Amino acid sequence: MLRTYSVAFGHNPLGNKNQEGNGRTPEGLYVLDYRNARSGFHKALHVSYPSPADRAGAQSRRVNAGGLIMVHGIKNGLGFLGRFHSAADWTDGCIAVTDRDIDEIWSMVPDGTPIQIER
Repeated sequence: MLRTYSVAFGHNPLGNKNQEGNGRTPEGLYVLDYRNARSGFHKALHVSYPSPADRAGAQSRRVNAGGLIMVHGIKNGLGFLGRFHSAADWTDGCIAVTDRDIDEIWSMVPDGTPIQIER
């Protein structure tokens, strides 16, 4: 483990993400597999959700697993919120950190870095 951060999760934080639109953040071991410098948030790193197991579980329940889960900074233009971003869970399943934190994470971790997500 390199660091821990104060984060905001999906707006419906109890339980694991198991389908698109449930407002939850996936839990478990994933990989930060690519980055988006032009995100609507201050930088974004993609989480490799859904895994093959996540897809299979969703398929067995006849739902869409969802996707596009990112670790990102605060919405562009709202960076002044700083640490207040984590006063409530507000994302659609992503993991939000401060702009300063995402800058640090962005510079420290290459694509392919494992990430353990847990509450």
